[in-house]
Amino acid sequence: MIISIYSVLNRTIGRSLLLFSLILLFFALLAMPDALANSDEIQTQVSLGNNAGELKFFPSELEFKTGKQYKILLDNPSPVKHYFTAKDFADVSWTKKVQVGKVEVKGAIHELELQPGATAEWVLTPMKPGKYELHCSIKGHAAAGMVGEIIVEN
Repeated sequence: MIISIYSVLNRTIGRSLLLFSLILLFFALLAMPDALANSDEIQTQVSLGNNAGELKFFPSELEFKTGKQYKILLDNPSPVKHYFTAKDFADVSWTKKVQVGKVEVKGAIHELELQPGATAEWVLTPMKPGKYELHCSIKGHAAAGMVGEIIVEN
């Protein structure tokens, strides 16, 4: 009788512990997808202009690899608005999202306008190798030097 009670308690406690462990594992897995997805993003910082008002991208040359996910961190520290315009690059990239403050934009993106002091995140995956033009589309900015190149390699 004692062996039978011990056996039942052992199985009950064992099952409870197993169930508790599975519940913990389930909740841990629920939290993981975002962490796993973000761990593969390669961050690239790009400033549109600077505090001195120079009409340049910093850096003006960006390099990416096809099939890798990037998070382009854009900021505009200058006193005027600027555009990050790279239509051909955007056309050959899969945009996951653009995050601006608490707003997330999904779908086709060709250019981003950043007001003075603004920041944005563009999460994308380049799909086709090539060299692509980057420029600010505000009249006179590209002619003054606000141009760059995006290079995508296999």
